Amino acid sequence: MTYSIVKVATLIGARRYGSTETTVGWLLTDSRSLRFPEQTLFFALRTQRNDGHKYIPELYRRGVRSFVVKEVPDLASYPEANFLQVPSPLAALQRLAERHRDEFDIPIVGITGSNGKTMVKEWLYQLLSAVAVGTASGERSSLNVTRSPRSYNSQIGVPLSVWLLGEQSQVGLFEAGISQPGEMAALRDIIQPTVGVLTSLGAAHQENFRSMEEKCMEKLQLFHDTAAIVYPSDDDIVSRCVRRSGYQGERIGWSRISDNVEFKVESVQALPDSVSSQITYIYKGVRSSYVIPFIDEASIENSITCAATALYLGLTHEDLAERMPLLEPVAMRLEVKEGQRGLTLINDSYNNDINSLDIALDFVNRRGEASNKLHPSPITLILSDIYQSGESLASLYQQVSNMCKNRGVAKLIGIGDEIASQAALIDVPERHFFHDVEQFVNSTVFSQLANELVLLKGARRFGFERITELLEQKVHETILEVNLQAVVDNLNHFRSFLKTDTKMVCMIKADAYGAGAIEIAKTLQDNRVDYLAVAVADEGVALRKAGITANIMVMNPEMTSFKTLFDYDLEPEVYSFRLMDALIRAARKEGITGWPVHIKLDTGMHRLGFDPKADIDELVDRLQHQTALIPRSVFSHFVGSDSDEFDDFSATQFALFDEGSRKLQSAFSHRILRHMDNSAGIEHFPERQMDMCRLGIGLYGVEPYASEDSTLSTLHSTLKTVSTLKTTILQMRHVKAGDSVGYSRRTILDRDSVIAAIPIGYADGLNRRLGNRHGYCLVNGQKAPYVGNICMDVAMIDVTGIDCQEGDSVEIFGQELPVTVLSDILETIPYEVLTGVSNRVKRIYYQD
Repeated sequence: MTYSIVKVATLIGARRYGSTETTVGWLLTDSRSLRFPEQTLFFALRTQRNDGHKYIPELYRRGVRSFVVKEVPDLASYPEANFLQVPSPLAALQRLAERHRDEFDIPIVGITGSNGKTMVKEWLYQLLSAVAVGTASGERSSLNVTRSPRSYNSQIGVPLSVWLLGEQSQVGLFEAGISQPGEMAALRDIIQPTVGVLTSLGAAHQENFRSMEEKCMEKLQLFHDTAAIVYPSDDDIVSRCVRRSGYQGERIGWSRISDNVEFKVESVQALPDSVSSQITYIYKGVRSSYVIPFIDEASIENSITCAATALYLGLTHEDLAERMPLLEPVAMRLEVKEGQRGLTLINDSYNNDINSLDIALDFVNRRGEASNKLHPSPITLILSDIYQSGESLASLYQQVSNMCKNRGVAKLIGIGDEIASQAALIDVPERHFFHDVEQFVNSTVFSQLANELVLLKGARRFGFERITELLEQKVHETILEVNLQAVVDNLNHFRSFLKTDTKMVCMIKADAYGAGAIEIAKTLQDNRVDYLAVAVADEGVALRKAGITANIMVMNPEMTSFKTLFDYDLEPEVYSFRLMDALIRAARKEGITGWPVHIKLDTGMHRLGFDPKADIDELVDRLQHQTALIPRSVFSHFVGSDSDEFDDFSATQFALFDEGSRKLQSAFSHRILRHMDNSAGIEHFPERQMDMCRLGIGLYGVEPYASEDSTLSTLHSTLKTVSTLKTTILQMRHVKAGDSVGYSRRTILDRDSVIAAIPIGYADGLNRRLGNRHGYCLVNGQKAPYVGNICMDVAMIDVTGIDCQEGDSVEIFGQELPVTVLSDILETIPYEVLTGVSNRVKRIYYQD
């Protein structure tokens, strides 16, 4: 659903500055999450640490034209913008979502509690969207369920979630979380639930409430106008507060103890398979049962809450029995990595509270048992101080001790002054305590970690990333110098061919063509490129972990990478119906709607892509009948834009793409970016720029297009060298004529020679075919041919007659020896040489 900017101004009571007519389909509060600028409304929120107003210039440059602000900037700088001025952009965001919610007369489930909100929401989604109430004709159909993304349950997250309600929505599931008194009333007005669910009452945020009763009463405000409430009646505080609240709707309490409830749990039985539980219950006088594929207590309780809610919403006992065994776990937040010295690292950096610690320890304990039942690896917990628990330190760390004991923790490494102060309470066989991460990583305790399952559970302020970085550290001597200013100069050169409104996506796959993706990405982000493109999801993850916030496109998404895409805000290419269907299923499981994807058309490369003639109708139909994915761009590849001899074929390709992409665009109201020009095409086919161009090899200083008309090709003299592979002379020796050099005696010297050894080999990316005088490097500006076979870690060069000594620099390729010289010798392309530089080669970055 979209609203005109005039309508939005009326709904939020704003004073409008600007007259550009536009529609609003997307709400934005974080500039890093920009997807569809043409229909985006940005709310310039102010917090204690940040001010959204400072991102207005950047967002305007990227195409955003609608802003909700407290202070109106200089209008002359934004001639096409609309500024909606309000006293509070946050209140305006909430007000707009509230008015949007008014448009829907459907069941809306509001979910709150201390623990389990997200799991209950996701499981209700699985139950309701898979099986729906019988229709009038007796048939069963699935419901279109809209739910909060992940745990969007805050004062900002809730309005963004409710905004997702659309014309196809039949049920809404929304979380509401609070951290202090007075917050729930605003969330209630936004969600306006018809059914309420209270999952549990725990210690989270207790420091902001005088008592558990006060916190419970605050949460119950969400349900003031609901027709029914589902809650755990065995919790005395919850039951007492429900009675005190004077709640007038239907009370669906569930209990394992009392018979005087709507939902009585008669028994919970672990099944012989040791991974499933059977729950037998009575709901409104009818006895039934279901099985879930979980045995932990949290899952059992959450399933009971889901069962009572689903039955109230109209599912049958048969539906539950059919669907409960198929429940899937909520996406794990734990990252499992293989570390050095036989370590398995399990990183849980999502949060650091007592409840999530218990979940993480349970996971680690089970993983340890599963990895080797005869000799499981010992469990080591690296734990920082736990903040905002609302409990005394003694009570808190006594719980930590009990959890460690119950989960089989053999070693605890505490980081922080608070946990160290409670050391006497923690009953673990081996204990160590440190003031901070730096003290720990410099200790013998750190250096002696080996053959253990290590759980890292730290508050973000402690910087546990330092621990994992060191455990994965790689060191090598030979260096690749990367000139970041040359990257900027090359980027600006290609930009000079583009129209002012043409966007740019820069290819940084294969570790930025060997130059190092993180530093290149930072440079490109600072210079305001519109998109970065990587080959696989893991490359995108590395960028996100390094702080890259730009839009990232994944060109070759693997079927196993979907969760990673969602977790790290990566936008996949979609090239087949099989991939698209799998991605839709994965998005639905994760609670994703409107995830941007990039549609690839095959116009002649015949590698990957949809047929621009035969597949478009079906592609449009499938995209229109789902809400998980939304096309952000459509593109294709020129086969021969680097050569004039393929111009006729390129014209045929473009005609196919133009027809197919226009047909796709006509089926959607939002703007779908079209792009086909690559590095060579930017200069060769400037008339085919369309909405965006893709810059690859040209960015790294390699000539992409050699025109037959030399007056048209300026790239060779303009592009700057980005990467220079260097090493040093380790040792020099005199070798007599007739002696051989290297393995297998492949080079026999025909004169007395001076042979130098350099610390680079084929494991570093130096191709073995350059050996035996087939190629050369430069020593003090002079050619030094490779002699003998190139070894794994060392190569030999002939420096006879060259004024040099041990320690002198050697250029393998770079400013003086272009990479194209090596690629020509090897009868390959520069891409292969650049991307072949091993990760063990240290990258050194500098700017002219």
